[in-house]
Amino acid sequence: MKRLIIAGAGGFAREVYAWAEAHPDCGRLWEIAGFLDDNPAALDGFNYPVNILESVIDYAPQPNDLFLCAIGSPAIKRRVCEKLLGRGAEFTSLVHPTVVIGLDVEIGVGAIVCPHAIVTCDVVIGDFVTINCHSSIGHDVRIADWVTLSGHCDVTGQADLGEMAFLGSGARILPLKKVGARAMVGAGSVVINHVPANAKVFGNPARIFDAEG
Repeated sequence: MKRLIIAGAGGFAREVYAWAEAHPDCGRLWEIAGFLDDNPAALDGFNYPVNILESVIDYAPQPNDLFLCAIGSPAIKRRVCEKLLGRGAEFTSLVHPTVVIGLDVEIGVGAIVCPHAIVTCDVVIGDFVTINCHSSIGHDVRIADWVTLSGHCDVTGQADLGEMAFLGSGARILPLKKVGARAMVGAGSVVINHVPANAKVFGNPARIFDAEG
């Protein structure tokens, strides 16, 4: 049986522990072995049956290890995963049993789809994508690698999310709209126009945030 190791030990990682424990593969194909985190005190004050095994920097993946990355920030998620991949780590995807998935849906390696999300039909979800609780993905949506959707996001038909994009809680992307690579959509924002790469947008309708304005 494989040893499932969760990269990260913050709040989202603790949520992912619960989702993994509820998965039908737990105890059948793998057992949860613990967390990796560069902060050895990350679980202090919490009562979990597993501990932080080691730091990401120091951990050497073993042949029987299987990894999930439970880090919300796309940039940090990518940095951590690429370190582990460079050492031969094998990642799996986790789709909670309550997720609704329609026809012709592709989900990449290392993805995490949390409880009560809906993925409708003809959707492509890239590698290491996070889709948090109660988010919905409409028909013909394309989500590139390393994207993170927070809870209660609504990505509607034929929208396109670029690599490493981040959607805050409750963000809504209207049909056919594109969110560029590394862009950030603030919580509660409604995207009615294309969002350029690297932009930060907020509001309803979402507008580019000017830090100096």
